[in-house]
Order: sequence, then structure tokens, then C-alpha cells
Amino acid sequence: MMNQKSVELSLPNVVGYERIAMGCSETFAKNLGFSPERIEDLKTAVAEACLNAMTHGNKMKSDARVVVVMNHTDDSFQVEVWDRGEGFEQFPGDPDIDKVINQMDPVMGFGLFLIRKLVDQVEFNRIDSKGHVVKMVVRKN
Repeated sequence: MMNQKSVELSLPNVVGYERIAMGCSETFAKNLGFSPERIEDLKTAVAEACLNAMTHGNKMKSDARVVVVMNHTDDSFQVEVWDRGEGFEQFPGDPDIDKVINQMDPVMGFGLFLIRKLVDQVEFNRIDSKGHVVKMVVRKN
């Protein structure tokens, strides 16, 4: 939802461009008075959501885009990351860290795990006509 407090980015579906969204979210949150710690949480969550959108949602299709919408209130920062994918029908669950460390499982699934640990609220929604969106909220404190 765009309004006068919103910023929207349309990124090429190319790994590396998530850094543009990270930089924009960092600058935006600094201007709003967020602490350096919360800004780092926000940047990591934005990067992971963008990378997931590129690789899993858009399946690395060169003609696809990732749209990032940032908005704020007095005490929170909201980010939506849109892709053209179908999302997932059931949340895949957290990776088994012991199995990953012991090389029994691949190093996968940490993006969603990180997002859920770093933000205050997160939703994963399939939007029929538009694809999939990850909605995240990070509060100042």
C-alpha cells in the first residue's frame, strides 16, 4: 500500500541487487531514528526476503522483478517483498541445526528462520493475481 510515507523499489531478479534494498532500508530506518542494532536486523531480514523472492519465488527468471515496498509509522518500519511465485502451502519449518553442522542436511532454510527471528511480525501470503508477498514489521525497540 503506497502513501506519502512509502518507498517502492523494483529490482531486477539478479542476486546482488538485494543490496540496494538493504541500503535503502538502512537509510530510511536511520532517518526514522532506529537503533543500529534494529537497523542490522532489518537489513538482514530484507536481504533474506529479497534473495528468497529471487531464487525460490521467481526461480531466477531473468525477466521477473522483485518489488520492495517500505513504509513506517512512528514506532515501526514495514517492508513488503513481492515476487511472482506461488509461495508455499505449508511453512517449511526451521532447519535442524545439528544435522546441518554434522553435514547430514544441506545448508538451506535459514533465510526464513532468520527473518522470523529478526523481525517483530512476519506474514507469508499468496496473492492470486500478483504472486507472493512477505510482509515484515520491525519496531524501534
